[in-house]
Amino acid sequence: MKRPALVFVVLLAAATVYFLSGSAMAVREAPVKEEKCFECHDEIKALKTGGKHAKVNCASCHSGTAAHLGDSDKKPATRVDLEACGGCHKDQYESFATLNLSKPARVEKSQLTERSPNPFWDKLMMGHGFTKEHNAPRSHSFMLVDHLIVDRAYGGRFQSKNGWQYVSTTGAVKAWDILEDRYPDSKEHKAFIPESAPAANPTCLQCKTQDQILKWKYMGDKDPKAKWDRTSNVVEFVKDLSNAMNCFYCHDPHAARPRIVRDGLIQALGRPEKDTLWHKDPMATKIDVRDFRGGFRKIALLEKYDAKLQCGQCHVEYNCNPGFDPKTGEYSIKAADPRTNHFPFKDVFQIYDHYNALGFRDFKHQLTGGLLWKAQHPEAETFWNSRHDKVGASCNHCHMPKVKNKQGKVYTSHWQTSPRNYIKETCLTSSCHPKLTEAQAVYEIDSVKNFIRGKLRKSEFWLSALIDKIVEGKKAGLPDDVIKQAQEQHQKAHIYWEWWTAENSDGFHNPDQARLSLTKSVEESKKGIKLIADAMEKKTAAK
Repeated sequence: MKRPALVFVVLLAAATVYFLSGSAMAVREAPVKEEKCFECHDEIKALKTGGKHAKVNCASCHSGTAAHLGDSDKKPATRVDLEACGGCHKDQYESFATLNLSKPARVEKSQLTERSPNPFWDKLMMGHGFTKEHNAPRSHSFMLVDHLIVDRAYGGRFQSKNGWQYVSTTGAVKAWDILEDRYPDSKEHKAFIPESAPAANPTCLQCKTQDQILKWKYMGDKDPKAKWDRTSNVVEFVKDLSNAMNCFYCHDPHAARPRIVRDGLIQALGRPEKDTLWHKDPMATKIDVRDFRGGFRKIALLEKYDAKLQCGQCHVEYNCNPGFDPKTGEYSIKAADPRTNHFPFKDVFQIYDHYNALGFRDFKHQLTGGLLWKAQHPEAETFWNSRHDKVGASCNHCHMPKVKNKQGKVYTSHWQTSPRNYIKETCLTSSCHPKLTEAQAVYEIDSVKNFIRGKLRKSEFWLSALIDKIVEGKKAGLPDDVIKQAQEQHQKAHIYWEWWTAENSDGFHNPDQARLSLTKSVEESKKGIKLIADAMEKKTAAK
């Protein structure tokens, strides 16, 4: 081979950069002239110019760019996998993909060793899909897979290709590498196996992945440019998804700045009522909401990293499903209704009034016939105004601390796990609790959790008693207005309790608030019991 030809081959090989991240091999195309890209994408130019990613070529994350520059009708593809960032940010990528062996898969919260022991959970939530399987969370890399395979979500149609070995998959898990559709000829969203439920929908997936970010309009509204929306067939939708918790949830790939992308949260922060916890916080992080593609999508850039907002994209109470209209009692609020993608972003004591004003209930209790609310995972709102929050701690200080790699370089761990797995780097730092030993720190954590679990048990006992009393009152033929008052007491008591079964810290994020809420649950249950008892006594006396 002549030397000029050899040089050409070497240069051509160098133009395509291959890098290995985890088990995935990614390919980057030859660089393009970004000035040509910026002629049409001036909003991207504004983000990139002067930023840490200013020298990262468009072709690093977009394929088909050269063809697109030659013909605008040939749309480039955008990489959404975690390896796109992992090629440069190896420590963060590898820590994110760490398998947490201390968090077993498919641990039912209703197990006797867990937070809502039987028989209370199934009785208190009777009529809701979560009674089919309601698990404690585990590693973030499994967020999508665990959602797809859980018995309550897709009626059992999605199962592992390789039995239970899927639970110990390592790396950034790709959903369809390890799962399969056992009923590929059916587009129905229904229960395929006994004691399962088809409770999933396109909106609830927004917190599992953002693979669809360019195919989903702001708030999931219908649009000719949107492949998917709130009313889409969720079975078809999920087959277009693969990666869990993309890096660009929290990191703008062009500006290399902190951001949020979850549409429900951005909308809540922009509500004219200015009624969220963020609005009422004098130290709240400023946001800069940007419209893209003519308002098709919105992002909110943050003035600084703020885990309460970034983690609050998912670790938050939000409505993500159709439901009941409390005025009519009918299951009439369907996916097309904007209330099915809604963030209150308020604390537990504001939720009852908020959902009354919104006009929404999640499900009908099968024993009492009353309408009830179902919480999601309100960690961010719970932490807000807690003791740790008031002294300046944030989610990342406890769950994503600064650590050193083997070469001694400091980086932010993306193994979002319990601080008990990082005690020295979290609780025992010089700015927190340096006088504690590791054993003492764990002892204090467990003491808080045990105290709140005790309050959970008491509130569950009285909720169960209230349910029994309402059933007794209905059998006794009490007037409808009395039953409705008791059902409303049930809703109040239920909210003050259920918030803490969904919130995943056993109250540790805000033990003062947890205690107050759970004891109020007991009080509201007792009021409902007394209401029925008094009415029955009156009925008996009238005979």
